Amino acid sequence: MAKRIAFDEGVKLLKEGPLAELQQLAQEVRYEKNPRQAVTFVLDSNPNYTNVCNADCSFCAFYRHEGAKDAYTKSIDEAMQHLELARRAGLKTVMMQGGLNDNLKLEYYVGLIKAARERYPDIHPHFFTAPELWNCARVSNVSIREVLQALWDAGQRTIPGGGAEILSERVRLAISPKKMEPGAWMEVHETAHEIGFRTTATMMYGHVEEPEDIIIHLDTLRKAQDRIPGFTAFIPWSYKRDRTLLRRTVKHWAGADAYFRILAIARIYLDNFDHIQASWFSEGKETGMKSLAYGADDFGGIIFEENVHRATNFIAKTDHNQVVQMIRQAGYEPLQRDTFYNIIRTYENEGEVEVPEDQRVKETDRTDVLLNVLQ
Repeated sequence: MAKRIAFDEGVKLLKEGPLAELQQLAQEVRYEKNPRQAVTFVLDSNPNYTNVCNADCSFCAFYRHEGAKDAYTKSIDEAMQHLELARRAGLKTVMMQGGLNDNLKLEYYVGLIKAARERYPDIHPHFFTAPELWNCARVSNVSIREVLQALWDAGQRTIPGGGAEILSERVRLAISPKKMEPGAWMEVHETAHEIGFRTTATMMYGHVEEPEDIIIHLDTLRKAQDRIPGFTAFIPWSYKRDRTLLRRTVKHWAGADAYFRILAIARIYLDNFDHIQASWFSEGKETGMKSLAYGADDFGGIIFEENVHRATNFIAKTDHNQVVQMIRQAGYEPLQRDTFYNIIRTYENEGEVEVPEDQRVKETDRTDVLLNVLQ
């Protein structure tokens, strides 16, 4: 795509762009970056080491205050039991997360990484979101750089992108004012990139945000990737209402069409991101398969174990074979990847897959064509 979308253009496309036109442009950008007619996925799990949290986010049904009957904090040995289950299941990555627990200091987080690397060297520890790391620095009375360097020295190499929600100060103050300071999520990720980490970026939409807030989010990510590259993928998902305080005041809820639109806009706007991830897990299997036609080239993981969405009564399950079948049913070649997007297994011996003629990048600049539709 020859022309970079400006902020105002992004807002206009998100608000008014015909979905079919957005889809076509997003697919062209997708095949420009990833020409193969394939979709990647990872064998992973998402357990938790604590549900104790001080942030009181209105959209979250997972957290508990310290002292609650069902509050828990696991020892390092107890947390490693999740990696043992992952090993037995043949998983390659474990994304371990938890609440913002003031009783857990840097030594605990370093201990988790060291134990994971020593006991399960074949499993990649994709641990700790930015809010957890920020809280760790606060309660340990050290800088975020010191936290990240200690984890790097212990063997950690990637960080998941959770906790971003919408990177708009208006939205942050409305749904999670206690979680982090303004700009802190981005500070964690940019510092991580400087050290050498690779990270993902996420977005949770469908609550109090407006279209401008979504483009603020995407623009913030794009500028950061220009400054200090390090993001491997962008992953949006919709807010899950059940059992959350926010459901009482939220003005709108976004369905499948909004998900397709956001995926497409993300693929168009984030021109310096290699990968856009669609999710059968967060949006359901049928929507997940359809969403692969809106600019996404990755299908996330099998999520062997997960508790945050489960807490909102949103439960989706699959296995290795079903993910392969879903990708094939959507018309793509399944490829298993690692956390760095290296391909580690193919499922066909057919070599390179030809991109259909109608999905190839055209010589015309689809950005200009689409913007003309809106003028």
